[in-house]
Amino acid sequence: MIAQANDGSVSKMKAIKLIWLSDRLHLRRYGRMITEDSYFALPLGPVPSATRDILEDNPFLNDIELEYGKEYIQATDKYTYTARKAPDINVFSQTDIEIIKTIISRYNQFDHFQLSELSHSFPEWAKFKSPLEKKIASRFDINPEDFFADYDDGTGLFNEDKEGLELSHKLFQENQKLLSFLQ
Repeated sequence: MIAQANDGSVSKMKAIKLIWLSDRLHLRRYGRMITEDSYFALPLGPVPSATRDILEDNPFLNDIELEYGKEYIQATDKYTYTARKAPDINVFSQTDIEIIKTIISRYNQFDHFQLSELSHSFPEWAKFKSPLEKKIASRFDINPEDFFADYDDGTGLFNEDKEGLELSHKLFQENQKLLSFLQ
């Protein structure tokens, strides 16, 4: 959907930032991320790890992830990707689609560098600004709990009503407990 919103072609960084914003907003509203990816703070902002690996066609991915990448994504150069075909909408919930469309409508006008700069002001990345600048490490784990921190980006998207945000947070925490119990 992101590539389609960009005339079928999108930079890796822009795609990653729009996916991050979509995951962040969906978690805050519905208690789960769309991708359920692991996030890292890198110098250019938050990065969904498996998503980046799929885009980069990393050989250590599992067969399902490799097949997905080959079926839906084509690199046109090191930093740009095109959609091989339309996404399978059936794998997304209605709320997934709603949030992705909301993020695209609010942020798609920004280029990848603007989105990277914007991401540096969000709490989940800002807490790692100093250690990243000092090159203490090249990346830091982002705790999804940090996505629940409010941020005023001027759109009002990340300042939900407190009661709804608390319910989403509790749902997320309960799901995390269930997942750890099942492991």
